[in-house]
Amino acid sequence: MSRNITLADRLREVFLNGYWIANTNYKDQIQSCTWRQASQKMGTFNTIAALTFHINYYLNGLLNAFENGKLEISDKFSFEAPPINSEADWTRMANELLNNADKFANVVEQMEDSRFDHPFIDPKYGTILRNIEGVLEHSYYHLGQIALLRKMTLQQEQYKN
Repeated sequence: MSRNITLADRLREVFLNGYWIANTNYKDQIQSCTWRQASQKMGTFNTIAALTFHINYYLNGLLNAFENGKLEISDKFSFEAPPINSEADWTRMANELLNNADKFANVVEQMEDSRFDHPFIDPKYGTILRNIEGVLEHSYYHLGQIALLRKMTLQQEQYKN
């Protein structure tokens, strides 16, 4: 199987439909989460909404970079999530992540194999392949956090009832 198909399948697995690595994916976690759970602060941890925004910030930034050849995102803005004050706010944020994940997987799937070895924007950022693999690793890291936060918010709700 070619790298573009393998990478696109792995991206879809973590975001949209997979269970092999983490026994869950972003779609399952965030679509089964209410806006109150997504915005609930648990100690000093980031909220589910903040993590969702964070991952989408990078997906959107990389999609734009693939399209226009410029990297216009900065780590310092990656957690500046808008407030979630309603189910509509949360649904919009969740859908944006899932839509960008689907677009990102489609873009990767359409890449020619030789492109993966090219520098990503600037050689200091490594290759395109390294950056896509970074998206996968980063996404699984935060998916684990989201899954734990979901369990914590559900547990806290049970104690309230």
